[in-house]
Amino acid sequence: MVKSYLRYEPAGTFGVISGGGNAVWVPPGESKSGGSAGRAIVGGLEEVLVWDLKTSTLLSRFSDGTSRNNDGHMPEITILRHEPNMDLVAAGYVDGSIRVWDMKSGDVVVTFNGHKAAVSALQFDNNGTRVVSGSKDSNIVVWDLVSETGLYRLRAHRDQITQVKFVQKDSEDEEDEQWLVSVSKDGLIRLWDLETQYCVETHIAHQGECWTMDALDGMVVTNGTGKEMNIWKLDLAAEDGKRLIFEGSLNKQSAQRGVELSFYKSYFALANNDRTVEVFRLRTAEEVKKSVARKRRRRKEKEKEGAEKEVSEDDVNERIVPHALVRTPAKVRSVCWQKISGKGVNILVSQGNNSLETYTIDSTPSNSNVAAAAYSRTLSVDLAGHRTDVRGLSVSSDDKLLASAANGSVKVWNMRTGNCLRTFDEAGYSLCTSFLPGDGLIVCGTKSGHIELFDVASSTLIDSIEAHGEHEVWSLHVSADGTQMVTGGADKTVKFWEFKVTSESKLKLKHKRTLELSDDVLNVRLSPDGRYVAAALLDNTIKVFFVDTLKFYLSLYGHKLPVLSMDISHDSKLLVSSSADKNIKIWGLDFGDCHKSIFAHNDSILQVVFDPFSHNFFSASKDRSVKHWDGDKFQTIQKLNTHHAEVLALAVGHRSQLVVSASHDKSIRVWEQTDEPLFLEEEREKELEQMYESTLTESLEADEEKPMEEDEDESQVERAGKQTIETLKAGEKLMEALEIGSKDLERELTETRHVILTALNVSAEKYVYDTISKIKPAQLEDALLVLPLDKITQLFKFIEIWTREGVNNFDISFVSSILFTTLRIHYKQVTASKHTKTVLEAVKHNLKNGLAAYKDVVGYNLAGLEVLKRTWQLNHTKQFLDEKEHQEKQDRLTKKRAFTTV
Repeated sequence: MVKSYLRYEPAGTFGVISGGGNAVWVPPGESKSGGSAGRAIVGGLEEVLVWDLKTSTLLSRFSDGTSRNNDGHMPEITILRHEPNMDLVAAGYVDGSIRVWDMKSGDVVVTFNGHKAAVSALQFDNNGTRVVSGSKDSNIVVWDLVSETGLYRLRAHRDQITQVKFVQKDSEDEEDEQWLVSVSKDGLIRLWDLETQYCVETHIAHQGECWTMDALDGMVVTNGTGKEMNIWKLDLAAEDGKRLIFEGSLNKQSAQRGVELSFYKSYFALANNDRTVEVFRLRTAEEVKKSVARKRRRRKEKEKEGAEKEVSEDDVNERIVPHALVRTPAKVRSVCWQKISGKGVNILVSQGNNSLETYTIDSTPSNSNVAAAAYSRTLSVDLAGHRTDVRGLSVSSDDKLLASAANGSVKVWNMRTGNCLRTFDEAGYSLCTSFLPGDGLIVCGTKSGHIELFDVASSTLIDSIEAHGEHEVWSLHVSADGTQMVTGGADKTVKFWEFKVTSESKLKLKHKRTLELSDDVLNVRLSPDGRYVAAALLDNTIKVFFVDTLKFYLSLYGHKLPVLSMDISHDSKLLVSSSADKNIKIWGLDFGDCHKSIFAHNDSILQVVFDPFSHNFFSASKDRSVKHWDGDKFQTIQKLNTHHAEVLALAVGHRSQLVVSASHDKSIRVWEQTDEPLFLEEEREKELEQMYESTLTESLEADEEKPMEEDEDESQVERAGKQTIETLKAGEKLMEALEIGSKDLERELTETRHVILTALNVSAEKYVYDTISKIKPAQLEDALLVLPLDKITQLFKFIEIWTREGVNNFDISFVSSILFTTLRIHYKQVTASKHTKTVLEAVKHNLKNGLAAYKDVVGYNLAGLEVLKRTWQLNHTKQFLDEKEHQEKQDRLTKKRAFTTV
């Protein structure tokens, strides 16, 4: 009989405050639950997290768990943008996809796929109907949120797009943004006319890479890899070649490249790729005049007019001055403005140590050219996660609490809710941790050689024992009966400790015995039956000793690199070890023989833990994966791929229903055992299917990709789509529907209809129309792209039926879009085919009448909307006029009565 297992599914993720993307601030007025400081929207790895800045609580999280990369991992968010009018959030992902979320409902409005690499730039237009994206593949794509389709792809840059920005003329309507500014790592700044979809101007922004840009009121500021910021004047009403003019350079204090640049009122903030945020202020015209006059007067007094360059009011160093230099405790990832009233100006900073902070900067103008404005940190979100990597995990005996240990902090979590219950900031650099019997105390081994004891109830450090001198405590393990503990360190010793209750009713650790070895001890384990102690040494071997006499029992050798982790099964018969050589070895503790050596991961295996009630075990590696293994059959049961960086710590619940892992991406993830059966053959088939799909999509992308030539300088416009597995499946469904519908149209009256048409009780044309209408608008063009010529001919026959006069069950605008898209994609094949000519002539005749009627309906609706607009303006607009002038104007316009006789 085929053996079955139980599947593990993700049950929760916590510990992430801010992932690799940027942070976006949302005003408090847009949410009833938001505090007075507003909300922060951040990318929490694959999720969108919304934090209340005042209370440091997580308000909501948005996740699309259905999407995965070719390697099985969910894509990570790289950039976020918020649209305030409709309360939408656009998230760009590392796989090139873009998802637009509704903040109120938490649902995905639309998903766009058009980039072949990570999305690096994203921007909404003013009215929220379009979004433009830039990617590491050097392409810019403009998307339409109303029709949920990609409009066009702009190709001219030769490297990663770092920033894009919609701009408009001063005379244009605020919502009519037909111009786009883009910068790239190729060092160029380009101005695009979106009406003609052409790059009208190209300038060298910086000698090296250009990393950030922002524009406001005819001013564009760019920053590259050094201190120099370039200032540009943007005049879209000027003639060609003079719309974007370089005005000058401004130096910042940091020598690192800029990360993000953002305008707000008369300020702009520049986050650097270090621990600084520089804020600059735009002087008013009056301030510039005073400053220039003062400098000219001083030079005249010192008689140095000819010695230096004449001071001008057009000098960018006179119009823009440093205002404040904010120093943060960690590396800055992004900065944005908090647009709240109060004293000073406020910024929200996302940091690389998994935290958010807000700063208030004094807005008092300064006459000096030094960033001397005072600032203070007002709020921070940092308790819900560690600042550094989690190195140790331990689950309580009832599987309700989780202890995580990192450099400088130890935290206790509620496993069900993911909330942080306790934080011990007195901890050192913890390398391992464990709950002690009773779950009231937590013990940690540190890099400094100490064993630290924490009380969960009082949140205090009870004791710190110098256990292994100044050498690292690499591992500790509490015995199954809870009577003793063993530690192993870099001082080449294994020490045994017993628990002792002192007169103050406090539990203490008392050193009992010491086992000296020949090399550093990297891991240590006690067997559940209490007979053996195993120590993994730096010389690639595992030594097993008797616990009672400390006599040597077994030496397990075979790993080519040091053993990083090991564990002993519940029956004390098997020992599993993992090493930096990417292998897992299963040993028998009766004779010390190696049962099996498995090449388990693609990188170093950092953790391995046995299931508490079987010979199954879990392994965690630097290749970002956690795997479930059968220790008897030596086969992989399940791959748990959700982490975005190397997995550093692993723990299994005492009831064999929970698995917890911690990663370099700062996330702590919980998997829970379900009742769903799992069969190994089905898992292998899924893996093969996933491998075939990834190969197929990669080959399609390679066929579509057309690299630009080195000497090619002209901009190109292409379609915005991209072939994915979803579009291929949609195309296959459409071809199947066309096949069924065509056979039904051609069948004889005596023949039976297809079982699907009979079950649905629909006509062939209705069935095909319903099938194509169910395809998402963003995937429709790519689905039509895979149709062969014979299927296109069949589609034209159905389009002719849909457009016939008197048939009112089909949307003529949707049918027209299908027709025009198909003709645009397959133009050469259609024109070369004689069979489609007759059908297209009939479609042309039908479509002319149908579109004329549709045009009348649209015109009637537009006229009605115009009347409603005028009525609203009449009732909601107040004019303040001079009464005398208004009366004179009325008298002039009033018709006079004429007398023909006297």
